[in-house]
Amino acid sequence: MPDIARVVSTAATRYGHNATQLLQILIAVQDELGYLPPPALTAIATTLNIPRSRVHGVAGFYSFLYTEPVGHYRILFADNITDRMLGSTALLDELCRKLWVERGKLSEDGLVSIDTTSCTGLCDQGPALLVNGHVITRLDHRRINRIAEWVRRQVPVEEWSAEFFHIDDNICRRDALLGTPFKPGSALIAAMRLGRDQWLLEMHQSKLRGRGGAGFTTAVKWTGCRDAPGQEKVIVCNADEGEPGTFKDRVLLNSFADQVFEGMTLASWATGAQEGLVYLRGEYRYLLPALNAVLERRRAAGLLGEAILGTPGFDFDIQIHLGAGSYVCGEETALLESLEGKRGTPRIRPPFPVVRGYLGRPTVVNNVETLAKTCLIALQGGAAFAATGTRQSTGTKLLSVSGDCAAPGIYEYPFGVSIAKVLEDCGASDTQAVQVGGASGMMMANYEFHRTIACEDVPSAGAFMVFDSSRDPFEIAHNFVDFFVHESCGFCTPCRLGTTLLKGYMDKIARGYGAKMDLADIDWVNRLLKNASHCGLGTTAPNPVMDTLVKFRPAYERRMQSLDFEPAFDLDAELETARRLTGRDDPAAYLNGSQEVRP
Repeated sequence: MPDIARVVSTAATRYGHNATQLLQILIAVQDELGYLPPPALTAIATTLNIPRSRVHGVAGFYSFLYTEPVGHYRILFADNITDRMLGSTALLDELCRKLWVERGKLSEDGLVSIDTTSCTGLCDQGPALLVNGHVITRLDHRRINRIAEWVRRQVPVEEWSAEFFHIDDNICRRDALLGTPFKPGSALIAAMRLGRDQWLLEMHQSKLRGRGGAGFTTAVKWTGCRDAPGQEKVIVCNADEGEPGTFKDRVLLNSFADQVFEGMTLASWATGAQEGLVYLRGEYRYLLPALNAVLERRRAAGLLGEAILGTPGFDFDIQIHLGAGSYVCGEETALLESLEGKRGTPRIRPPFPVVRGYLGRPTVVNNVETLAKTCLIALQGGAAFAATGTRQSTGTKLLSVSGDCAAPGIYEYPFGVSIAKVLEDCGASDTQAVQVGGASGMMMANYEFHRTIACEDVPSAGAFMVFDSSRDPFEIAHNFVDFFVHESCGFCTPCRLGTTLLKGYMDKIARGYGAKMDLADIDWVNRLLKNASHCGLGTTAPNPVMDTLVKFRPAYERRMQSLDFEPAFDLDAELETARRLTGRDDPAAYLNGSQEVRP
């Protein structure tokens, strides 16, 4: 193992011995050591002059940080429902057999570990996996065989076949944003000609709403930050795209990064902010070199840095921070906590980030798509932007379409498009349900396909998951519940215990021990989570279960064994070992006097 003191010192120096960079330092140290052994955590605490408990707490919060050895090859299969539909579970089991390793455990030789992770943002080209942070798509048996061979031969991941790491944008329908050629700097020049106040007025006229799911009016947020007391203001781009089934931000960051960064600079022009931060989810780490190259190019062109485009006093620059595997960090206050080098626990509001955000400064937090859309407003004007879409939801929306359809990928539509139109365009047939907005969104049954994608009807952060009649709605909801249990930050008791209770009921029903009384208990857990959870993760966690109970109740009832309470623990089945040891197989050896033991 490399010298721990040297590795820690190098990482701390790179980030200025700044405790707010703790997460970045932990990632850098783990990159060198393979994991974070106790001496490394102690050395980091000493170097940064912070309590070791804080370092350990942060290291234990993020799923991509490991305090125990995970092997030279750390392989994580995406466990999103669409990856499962494409056979990811069988492929994971096959790789485990070929490498003689148990799922979730380190191999005996310390070479490899194989497990699952949440959605990797590649639902349009799954099944997918991460190996040491590198993404492999379109898994099949041939690729599993090659991966097993490379691991056995200990071939460095960087030397694996390049085709395995190829990722397509899969843009299937273009509209105003994806179909308009863009020259870097053009939107910024247009906004600067207007002046700061007039530019902000154009934003108000556009009625642009946030594209991250909440739908808050962007201009109101910018105005609040501009008018908040304090000179050191911050623009944050939320690129922690963790909602299952969503991958639009991946495409924007890959092929439209100039629009995203220019949107951040436009926000700076409106608010007076001088510092910009991008929070990039750990699953998109492979995009980091290209994104940094775009930033360097923009600095060289005078579009970032001091006196942007020769304008004295217009100083703004952008840095990228990596996440490390935490869905809850997509919530803006949890993201700010993570940016400050802490556990990603959502804050109590008020105060809101526009008043007291990153390091206590007034902060704008905008989604990737939201920021990119501001370039259209600068070039075309607020009124022209507002002329598209609906009255309450202006402009276009990017949809991440995946699941049972002929052409999964990115589709851009004006707000107000019907679910039926999207299904027609993506080549879906015999569709039973569509999950709009990811796990925390809404499941739409086929009698609702006339409804439209808009904040006033069916809001969405972008996920559009298609399920045909061969799919089991119960299994879809079960997968989403597992996701919420895994991603709960554990801060508040209602969410920590409520999601676990919900999973327990779903597991019980799945094993065939469910009773109608359990459905009543699920409703009680739903009310508990919605009324008492600290943040949106807890309040939305029951959504997939409640939607499927209302719209696809037979999927649950056909699993019911009794109208009354049925215990999940089968004592008679547990006595089978004792019967084998004693050689007993007579009726008296069974609790109910019968030799029929439930499977």
